[in-house]
Amino acid sequence: MAPHSPVSSLKSDLRGAALARRDALDPEARRDGALRIAETVMGIERLADAPLVGAFWPIRSEVDPRPLIERLFARGQRIALPKVTPDGLVFREWRAGEALVRGGFGLSEPHDDLPPVDPGALIVPLAAFDRRGQRIGYGRGYYDQAIARLSRDRPVLTIGVAFSVQEIDEVPAEPHDQPLDHLVTEAGHVPLSRS
Repeated sequence: MAPHSPVSSLKSDLRGAALARRDALDPEARRDGALRIAETVMGIERLADAPLVGAFWPIRSEVDPRPLIERLFARGQRIALPKVTPDGLVFREWRAGEALVRGGFGLSEPHDDLPPVDPGALIVPLAAFDRRGQRIGYGRGYYDQAIARLSRDRPVLTIGVAFSVQEIDEVPAEPHDQPLDHLVTEAGHVPLSRS
C-alpha cells in the first residue's frame, strides 16, 4: 500500500475515529470488558488445541489481554509475545513473571536472547474491525505479514480482540490484508459474514 494512497488515507481516518471512541471508554468499562473478552475467547474450541499462543502486551487503551493470558497459563498453554524487528514481528516465548523490555512504539517485549517461536494461534490487537473479519491495525502491516508467514506451513488460528465501539461498517480491505477467524468484544463473539 502506498503511504498516501486513497485507501491508506481512508484507513487512517477510520483508525483515528475508532481509536478516539476506544480512548473515550471509561477505564472501569475497559477492565470489565477485558474480563468478559477473556472468558469468551477461552471458549473457542480450536484455541485449546494450540500449545503455544501468540498474545500481546497492551498499550494505550487497547483491550488488556493479561486476564486471558492468565487463563491460558492456567490451562497449561504457553505464551509468546511479539517483538517488532526490521523484518516484521518475531515471537518469543514468555513465562509469567519474566521481565519485559521496552521496545519500539511503546511496546513491552520479550528479551532478544530468547529464541524465536511460531505460535499456532494469535490473539490480535486492532484499531477497527468489520463483520467480514477484516481489521485495521496501526498502519504498518506487522500482523498481516506475521499471519501470512505463520500460515505458510500450517493454518494459524487468528482471534481479534476489541471493544464493540471499534466496529465500523466496512474495512477497505486490500489483497495483503488477512481476515481474522474470530472477533471477540465485551458483548461476545462477533458473527462474521465472509460474503
